[in-house]
Amino acid sequence: MTSSEQALARDASSADAGSGSLTEEPGPARGAQGRGTVPAPSSWRSRLYRWDMKASPYAFISPFFIIFGAFSLVPLLYTAWYSLHNVQLSSLDSQTWAGLDNYTNLFASDFFWNALKNTFSIGVISTVPQLVAALWLAHMLNYRLRGSVVWRVVVLTPYATSVAAATLVFVLLFSPDTGMINWLLDLVGVDPVNWRESDWGSQFAVSSIVIWRWTGYNALIYLAAMQAIPADLYESAALDGANRWQQFRHVTIPMLRPTILFTVVVSTIGATQLFGEPLLFGGVSGTKGGSEHQYQTLGLYMYDQGWIVGNLGKASAIAWSMFLILLVIAAINLLITRRLRKSQ
Repeated sequence: MTSSEQALARDASSADAGSGSLTEEPGPARGAQGRGTVPAPSSWRSRLYRWDMKASPYAFISPFFIIFGAFSLVPLLYTAWYSLHNVQLSSLDSQTWAGLDNYTNLFASDFFWNALKNTFSIGVISTVPQLVAALWLAHMLNYRLRGSVVWRVVVLTPYATSVAAATLVFVLLFSPDTGMINWLLDLVGVDPVNWRESDWGSQFAVSSIVIWRWTGYNALIYLAAMQAIPADLYESAALDGANRWQQFRHVTIPMLRPTILFTVVVSTIGATQLFGEPLLFGGVSGTKGGSEHQYQTLGLYMYDQGWIVGNLGKASAIAWSMFLILLVIAAINLLITRRLRKSQ
Protein backbone atom coordinates (compact mmCIF):
# COMPACT_ATOMS: atom_id res chain seq x y z
CA MET A 1 0.00 0.00 0.00
CA THR A 2 1.31 3.37 -0.98
CA SER A 3 1.46 6.42 1.29
CA SER A 4 -1.43 8.09 -0.55
CA GLU A 5 -3.70 5.04 -0.11
CA GLN A 6 -2.82 4.91 3.59
CA ALA A 7 -3.82 8.58 3.98
CA LEU A 8 -7.18 7.96 2.31
CA ALA A 9 -7.85 4.97 4.57
CA ARG A 10 -7.10 7.07 7.68
CA ASP A 11 -9.51 9.82 6.49
CA ALA A 12 -12.32 7.30 5.84
CA SER A 13 -11.89 5.69 9.27
CA SER A 14 -11.93 9.08 11.00
CA ALA A 15 -15.13 10.02 9.08
CA ASP A 16 -16.81 6.76 10.11
CA ALA A 17 -15.85 7.38 13.70
CA GLY A 18 -17.26 10.91 13.55
CA SER A 19 -20.57 9.78 12.07
CA GLY A 20 -20.85 7.06 14.64
CA SER A 21 -20.32 9.54 17.42
CA LEU A 22 -23.10 11.74 15.95
CA THR A 23 -25.61 8.94 15.62
CA GLU A 24 -24.94 7.62 19.07
CA GLU A 25 -25.47 10.82 21.05
CA PRO A 26 -27.09 10.39 24.44
CA GLY A 27 -30.84 10.87 24.99
CA PRO A 28 -30.79 14.48 26.27
CA ALA A 29 -28.89 15.63 23.21
CA ARG A 30 -31.38 13.94 20.89
CA GLY A 31 -34.27 15.32 22.83
CA ALA A 32 -32.93 18.83 22.46
CA GLN A 33 -33.53 18.64 18.69
CA GLY A 34 -37.29 18.05 19.15
CA ARG A 35 -38.10 20.96 21.47
CA GLY A 36 -40.13 22.75 18.71
CA THR A 37 -42.81 20.05 18.52
CA VAL A 38 -46.17 20.61 20.30
CA PRO A 39 -47.10 17.86 22.69
CA ALA A 40 -50.42 16.18 22.09
CA PRO A 41 -53.13 17.79 24.25
CA SER A 42 -54.64 15.81 27.03
CA SER A 43 -58.18 14.47 26.65
CA TRP A 44 -59.87 16.95 29.03
CA ARG A 45 -58.24 19.92 27.31
CA SER A 46 -59.41 18.75 23.90
CA ARG A 47 -62.94 18.25 25.22
CA LEU A 48 -62.89 21.72 26.80
CA TYR A 49 -61.72 23.23 23.51
CA ARG A 50 -64.45 21.49 21.51
CA TRP A 51 -67.08 22.56 24.06
CA ASP A 52 -65.82 26.15 23.93
CA MET A 53 -66.01 26.23 20.14
CA LYS A 54 -69.60 24.98 20.19
CA ALA A 55 -70.95 26.92 23.15
CA SER A 56 -69.25 30.31 22.74
CA PRO A 57 -71.51 31.58 19.90
CA TYR A 58 -74.63 30.75 21.93
CA ALA A 59 -73.15 32.43 25.00
CA PHE A 60 -72.48 35.61 23.01
CA ILE A 61 -76.08 35.89 21.76
CA SER A 62 -77.74 34.65 24.95
CA PRO A 63 -78.13 38.15 26.54
CA PHE A 64 -80.52 39.16 23.77
CA PHE A 65 -82.69 36.07 24.22
CA ILE A 66 -82.66 36.42 28.00
CA ILE A 67 -83.81 40.05 27.82
CA PHE A 68 -86.32 39.23 25.08
CA GLY A 69 -87.75 36.36 27.10
CA ALA A 70 -87.95 38.35 30.34
CA PHE A 71 -89.42 41.58 28.94
CA SER A 72 -91.25 40.46 25.77
CA LEU A 73 -92.08 36.76 25.63
CA VAL A 74 -93.16 36.28 29.24
CA PRO A 75 -95.42 39.40 29.28
CA LEU A 76 -96.89 38.32 25.94
CA LEU A 77 -97.79 34.88 27.25
CA TYR A 78 -99.03 36.33 30.53
CA THR A 79 -101.26 38.74 28.60
CA ALA A 80 -102.67 35.81 26.64
CA TRP A 81 -103.44 34.07 29.94
CA TYR A 82 -105.14 37.20 31.26
CA SER A 83 -107.25 37.52 28.11
CA LEU A 84 -108.87 34.17 28.91
CA HIS A 85 -109.83 35.21 32.46
CA ASN A 86 -111.98 37.78 34.19
CA VAL A 87 -109.36 39.93 35.93
CA GLN A 88 -109.96 43.27 37.64
CA LEU A 89 -107.22 45.74 38.44
CA SER A 90 -108.49 46.12 41.99
CA SER A 91 -108.32 42.36 42.70
CA LEU A 92 -105.56 40.70 40.75
CA ASP A 93 -105.54 37.59 42.93
CA SER A 94 -109.15 36.65 42.18
CA GLN A 95 -109.21 35.35 38.62
CA THR A 96 -112.04 33.37 37.07
CA TRP A 97 -111.90 31.45 33.83
CA ALA A 98 -113.73 33.19 30.99
CA GLY A 99 -112.56 31.34 27.92
CA LEU A 100 -113.22 33.41 24.80
CA ASP A 101 -115.84 35.63 26.45
CA ASN A 102 -113.52 38.62 26.49
CA TYR A 103 -112.98 38.31 22.75
CA THR A 104 -116.69 37.76 22.09
CA ASN A 105 -117.64 40.84 24.10
CA LEU A 106 -114.87 42.80 22.46
CA PHE A 107 -115.96 42.04 18.91
CA ALA A 108 -119.56 42.86 19.86
CA SER A 109 -118.58 46.27 21.22
CA ASP A 110 -119.13 49.35 19.07
CA PHE A 111 -116.25 51.09 20.86
CA PHE A 112 -113.80 48.48 19.60
CA TRP A 113 -114.86 48.87 15.97
CA ASN A 114 -114.83 52.64 16.35
CA ALA A 115 -111.28 52.49 17.72
CA LEU A 116 -110.25 50.15 14.90
CA LYS A 117 -111.76 52.51 12.31
CA ASN A 118 -110.02 55.51 13.88
CA THR A 119 -106.72 53.65 13.96
CA PHE A 120 -107.05 52.80 10.28
CA SER A 121 -108.09 56.31 9.20
CA ILE A 122 -105.38 58.06 11.25
CA GLY A 123 -102.86 55.54 9.93
CA VAL A 124 -103.77 56.31 6.32
CA ILE A 125 -103.84 60.09 6.86
CA SER A 126 -100.45 60.04 8.59
CA THR A 127 -98.64 57.35 6.60
CA VAL A 128 -99.34 58.31 2.98
CA PRO A 129 -98.34 62.03 3.17
CA GLN A 130 -95.45 61.14 5.45
CA LEU A 131 -93.85 58.66 3.05
CA VAL A 132 -94.48 60.84 0.00
CA ALA A 133 -92.84 63.82 1.70
CA ALA A 134 -89.96 61.62 2.92
CA LEU A 135 -89.37 60.33 -0.60
CA TRP A 136 -89.31 63.87 -2.00
CA LEU A 137 -86.92 65.09 0.71
CA ALA A 138 -84.58 62.15 0.13
CA HIS A 139 -84.60 62.87 -3.60
CA MET A 140 -83.64 66.49 -2.96
CA LEU A 141 -80.91 65.54 -0.48
CA ASN A 142 -79.50 62.94 -2.84
CA TYR A 143 -78.20 65.65 -5.15
CA ARG A 144 -75.17 67.73 -4.27
CA LEU A 145 -76.33 70.59 -2.09
CA ARG A 146 -74.41 73.11 -0.07
CA GLY A 147 -74.44 72.11 3.57
CA SER A 148 -76.01 68.72 2.88
CA VAL A 149 -74.91 67.42 6.28
CA VAL A 150 -76.62 70.34 8.00
CA TRP A 151 -79.84 69.68 6.09
CA ARG A 152 -79.75 66.02 7.07
CA VAL A 153 -79.42 66.96 10.74
CA VAL A 154 -82.29 69.43 10.38
CA VAL A 155 -84.48 66.77 8.77
CA LEU A 156 -83.77 64.33 11.61
CA THR A 157 -84.36 66.88 14.39
CA PRO A 158 -88.14 66.25 14.73
CA TYR A 159 -87.48 62.55 15.30
CA ALA A 160 -85.19 63.43 18.23
CA THR A 161 -87.91 65.59 19.80
CA SER A 162 -89.96 63.96 22.55
CA VAL A 163 -93.61 63.14 21.97
CA ALA A 164 -94.71 65.38 24.84
CA ALA A 165 -92.84 68.44 23.55
CA ALA A 166 -94.02 67.99 19.98
CA THR A 167 -97.63 67.41 21.01
CA LEU A 168 -97.61 70.48 23.26
CA VAL A 169 -96.52 72.66 20.34
CA PHE A 170 -99.22 71.24 18.07
CA VAL A 171 -101.86 71.71 20.77
CA LEU A 172 -101.01 75.40 20.73
CA LEU A 173 -101.04 75.50 16.93
CA PHE A 174 -104.46 73.82 16.73
CA SER A 175 -106.01 75.80 19.57
CA PRO A 176 -109.56 76.79 18.49
CA ASP A 177 -109.26 80.33 19.87
CA THR A 178 -105.64 81.47 19.64
CA GLY A 179 -104.06 78.84 17.40
CA MET A 180 -102.03 79.77 14.33
CA ILE A 181 -103.85 77.25 12.12
CA ASN A 182 -107.22 78.92 12.63
CA TRP A 183 -105.56 82.32 12.16
CA LEU A 184 -104.24 81.20 8.76
CA LEU A 185 -107.65 79.79 7.83
CA ASP A 186 -109.25 83.09 8.75
CA LEU A 187 -106.88 84.90 6.39
CA VAL A 188 -108.20 82.89 3.45
CA GLY A 189 -111.84 83.24 4.53
CA VAL A 190 -112.36 79.83 6.18
CA ASP A 191 -114.28 79.61 9.45
CA PRO A 192 -112.32 78.50 12.54
CA VAL A 193 -112.34 74.77 13.30
CA ASN A 194 -112.67 73.20 16.74
CA TRP A 195 -109.91 70.69 16.16
CA ARG A 196 -110.49 68.68 19.32
CA GLU A 197 -114.24 68.22 18.83
CA SER A 198 -114.32 67.76 15.08
CA ASP A 199 -114.20 64.18 13.76
CA TRP A 200 -111.89 64.60 10.78
CA GLY A 201 -110.31 67.75 12.20
CA SER A 202 -109.09 65.96 15.33
CA GLN A 203 -107.76 63.04 13.32
CA PHE A 204 -105.97 65.41 10.96
CA ALA A 205 -104.42 67.25 13.92
CA VAL A 206 -103.16 64.00 15.47
CA SER A 207 -101.87 62.81 12.10
CA SER A 208 -99.96 66.05 11.58
CA ILE A 209 -97.97 65.34 14.74
CA VAL A 210 -97.04 61.90 13.45
CA ILE A 211 -96.13 63.30 10.03
CA TRP A 212 -93.92 65.98 11.54
CA ARG A 213 -92.04 63.55 13.78
CA TRP A 214 -91.42 60.66 11.37
CA THR A 215 -90.97 62.24 7.94
CA GLY A 216 -87.28 63.02 8.45
CA TYR A 217 -86.56 59.55 9.81
CA ASN A 218 -88.03 57.87 6.73
CA ALA A 219 -86.30 60.41 4.48
CA LEU A 220 -82.89 59.33 5.76
CA ILE A 221 -83.80 55.68 5.17
CA TYR A 222 -84.73 56.51 1.58
CA LEU A 223 -81.58 58.59 1.19
CA ALA A 224 -79.38 55.69 2.28
CA ALA A 225 -81.13 53.42 -0.21
CA MET A 226 -80.78 55.99 -3.02
CA GLN A 227 -77.06 56.33 -2.44
CA ALA A 228 -76.72 52.56 -2.91
CA ILE A 229 -78.20 52.74 -6.44
CA PRO A 230 -75.42 52.38 -9.05
CA ALA A 231 -74.57 55.66 -10.77
CA ASP A 232 -74.36 53.85 -14.11
CA LEU A 233 -78.14 53.60 -14.22
CA TYR A 234 -78.53 57.37 -13.94
CA GLU A 235 -75.80 57.95 -16.53
CA SER A 236 -77.50 55.59 -18.97
CA ALA A 237 -80.83 57.29 -18.39
CA ALA A 238 -79.25 60.72 -18.92
CA LEU A 239 -77.67 59.56 -22.19
CA ASP A 240 -81.11 58.42 -23.33
CA GLY A 241 -82.41 61.94 -22.72
CA ALA A 242 -84.21 61.40 -19.39
CA ASN A 243 -84.58 64.44 -17.17
CA ARG A 244 -84.52 64.38 -13.36
CA TRP A 245 -88.20 63.54 -13.01
CA GLN A 246 -87.95 60.71 -15.51
CA GLN A 247 -84.85 59.37 -13.78
CA PHE A 248 -86.68 59.52 -10.47
CA ARG A 249 -89.70 57.75 -11.90
CA HIS A 250 -88.04 55.05 -13.99
CA VAL A 251 -84.80 54.46 -12.06
CA THR A 252 -85.14 55.55 -8.44
CA ILE A 253 -88.64 54.30 -7.67
CA PRO A 254 -88.14 50.75 -9.09
CA MET A 255 -84.86 50.38 -7.21
CA LEU A 256 -86.48 51.59 -3.97
CA ARG A 257 -89.42 49.17 -3.99
CA PRO A 258 -88.09 46.94 -1.16
CA THR A 259 -87.23 49.99 0.95
CA ILE A 260 -90.60 51.62 0.30
CA LEU A 261 -92.35 48.40 1.27
CA PHE A 262 -90.30 48.25 4.46
CA THR A 263 -91.21 51.81 5.46
CA VAL A 264 -94.88 51.17 4.67
CA VAL A 265 -94.94 48.14 6.95
CA VAL A 266 -93.05 49.89 9.77
CA SER A 267 -95.29 52.96 9.53
CA THR A 268 -98.39 50.76 9.55
CA ILE A 269 -97.18 49.00 12.67
CA GLY A 270 -96.49 52.35 14.31
CA ALA A 271 -99.97 53.60 13.36
CA THR A 272 -101.55 50.49 14.84
CA GLN A 273 -99.75 51.14 18.12
CA LEU A 274 -100.42 54.90 18.14
CA PHE A 275 -100.87 56.06 21.72
CA GLY A 276 -98.84 59.05 22.92
CA GLU A 277 -99.92 61.64 20.37
CA PRO A 278 -103.72 61.29 20.76
CA LEU A 279 -103.43 60.86 24.54
CA LEU A 280 -101.54 64.12 25.02
CA PHE A 281 -103.49 65.97 22.37
CA GLY A 282 -106.81 65.23 24.06
CA GLY A 283 -105.80 66.54 27.46
CA VAL A 284 -108.34 65.56 30.12
CA SER A 285 -110.38 63.49 27.66
CA GLY A 286 -107.29 61.99 26.03
CA THR A 287 -107.92 58.42 27.14
CA LYS A 288 -111.43 58.54 25.67
CA GLY A 289 -110.17 59.96 22.38
CA GLY A 290 -112.33 63.06 22.65
CA SER A 291 -115.84 63.63 23.95
CA GLU A 292 -117.32 61.40 21.22
CA HIS A 293 -114.36 58.98 20.93
CA GLN A 294 -113.68 60.57 17.55
CA TYR A 295 -109.92 59.89 17.62
CA GLN A 296 -109.68 57.03 20.12
CA THR A 297 -107.23 54.48 18.75
CA LEU A 298 -106.80 50.85 19.76
CA GLY A 299 -103.93 51.83 22.05
CA LEU A 300 -106.10 54.38 23.85
CA TYR A 301 -108.99 51.94 24.07
CA MET A 302 -106.75 49.30 25.62
CA TYR A 303 -105.36 51.80 28.13
CA ASP A 304 -108.86 53.02 28.99
CA GLN A 305 -110.19 49.51 29.62
CA GLY A 306 -107.15 48.35 31.55
CA TRP A 307 -106.19 51.33 33.73
CA ILE A 308 -109.28 53.55 33.84
CA VAL A 309 -112.09 50.98 33.86
CA GLY A 310 -109.85 48.35 35.48
CA ASN A 311 -110.88 45.40 33.27
CA LEU A 312 -107.49 43.79 32.62
CA GLY A 313 -109.02 40.74 30.96
CA LYS A 314 -110.65 42.83 28.25
CA ALA A 315 -107.56 45.02 27.91
CA SER A 316 -105.47 41.89 27.37
CA ALA A 317 -107.91 40.75 24.67
CA ILE A 318 -107.47 44.12 22.95
CA ALA A 319 -103.69 43.75 23.14
CA TRP A 320 -103.81 40.30 21.54
CA SER A 321 -106.19 41.57 18.86
CA MET A 322 -103.63 44.23 17.99
CA PHE A 323 -100.95 41.54 17.91
CA LEU A 324 -103.00 39.45 15.49
CA ILE A 325 -103.54 42.48 13.28
CA LEU A 326 -99.78 43.01 13.17
CA LEU A 327 -99.31 39.35 12.19
CA VAL A 328 -101.72 39.84 9.30
CA ILE A 329 -99.76 42.92 8.21
CA ALA A 330 -96.52 40.94 8.37
CA ALA A 331 -98.07 38.13 6.28
CA ILE A 332 -99.22 40.63 3.64
CA ASN A 333 -95.73 42.14 3.61
CA LEU A 334 -94.19 38.71 3.05
CA LEU A 335 -96.61 37.94 0.23
CA ILE A 336 -95.96 41.24 -1.55
CA THR A 337 -92.19 40.85 -1.11
CA ARG A 338 -92.23 37.42 -2.73
CA ARG A 339 -94.27 38.69 -5.67
CA LEU A 340 -91.88 41.61 -6.16
CA ARG A 341 -88.93 39.22 -6.20
CA LYS A 342 -90.63 37.00 -8.77
CA SER A 343 -91.47 39.99 -10.96
CA GLN A 344 -87.83 41.11 -10.91
